[in-house]
Amino acid sequence: MIRRALACSLALVSVCSVSGCGALPGFGDDTTKVTVWLMRNSASDDFVQRFKRGYEQEHKDVELDVRVQEWTGIGEKIDRALKDGDAPDVVEVGNTQVPRYAASGGLLDMTLESLRDWGSDAWLPGLAQPGNVDGMQYGIPWYAANRVVIYNKDLFGAAGITRPPKDRAEWLADTAKLNSGQNQGIYLAGQDWYTLAGFVWDEGGELAQQDTGDWKGALDSPAALRGMAFYKQLQALGDGPRNADEETPPQAGIFAGGKVAQMIAVPGAAKAIQKANPKLADKLGYFPIPGPTDAKPGAVFTGGSDLIIPRKTAHRAEAVRVVAALTGEKWQTDLAATMNYVPNKSTLAHAVQGQAGTAAMAKGAAQGRATPNSPQWAAVEADNPIKPYMTSVLNGADPKKAAKAASDRVTTLLFP
Repeated sequence: MIRRALACSLALVSVCSVSGCGALPGFGDDTTKVTVWLMRNSASDDFVQRFKRGYEQEHKDVELDVRVQEWTGIGEKIDRALKDGDAPDVVEVGNTQVPRYAASGGLLDMTLESLRDWGSDAWLPGLAQPGNVDGMQYGIPWYAANRVVIYNKDLFGAAGITRPPKDRAEWLADTAKLNSGQNQGIYLAGQDWYTLAGFVWDEGGELAQQDTGDWKGALDSPAALRGMAFYKQLQALGDGPRNADEETPPQAGIFAGGKVAQMIAVPGAAKAIQKANPKLADKLGYFPIPGPTDAKPGAVFTGGSDLIIPRKTAHRAEAVRVVAALTGEKWQTDLAATMNYVPNKSTLAHAVQGQAGTAAMAKGAAQGRATPNSPQWAAVEADNPIKPYMTSVLNGADPKKAAKAASDRVTTLLFP
């Protein structure tokens, strides 16, 4: 613990680094400043202030210095901080970014705390798995968000569909029924590769997998090809562009026209729909992406954030306690209610039952997955050979040949 001298002037305090004289008036000699980096818009200002006040009241020896970071350029900023040894004590990172930072050797291993104290067996797999690298838990799940099906209740009712489909067969049948006249059964862009990933995982396939320690593309496996075949069936039941993703044009705007029965998106997309067409405000429903059978929802890509602690932190014990609080039941419940997130544990799904969209997310999150746990996966997403592969198959190319070419490109990108 770093002891602060009360003689530090306020002017000096304002420019002190975390490792220097950092006590503010009102904090005692034994107060430790714990610096926390949170990302822009991940948590509201109200939540941050509630947590800061509540935590400092319970831990009189800690002052929390919460600093909001921008997503743009954050990877390089964290890389530099881990390398230079002047990183903050706790950092929020995207769940799929953990392997990148772990590869530097700059992260604290929290496996013991995870198993002994934090109930890691109940964590959502889409958050926990990318945080676990080589059997060590570096990223601690904080919050999750994933795609669901947003649907137009009026169009479902007009088609005589009284409840959401329970499995893929029902989903295809209902969507075909909805795809009539001027109405689209579903708006699904041809390059929505996150949605494709869920179908691939449902079939037992992978986007990439390790082979004797090396990562290789796996889009050409029989299981992955079955996932792409289902995507093609579903995509054909609407007029989504084959050569663009869900943001080109933004699918919420298309749905807002009132002629689309379904779209696959995070529930937050409803805000954009309602803004474009307020008449749809009470016409929107949500259900988890159906799985191959009615036994469970389909697999989904889980987005969200993990919390990491730099290995060189000067305040290890204090940082661990902050992570424990942020990821514990009290503040998880608060964060979920405030931000409409899925809590980090399946056992906390009850916290969002009153929110239709978030409750549908929580059901799907139990089947959540993350992108391949390679520190080089970001290079794949930057180049993204999956998108043109999808377009070529939708346009009639031989799936096996197209998948083999895309898999080879993924393999190359995983070994720069």
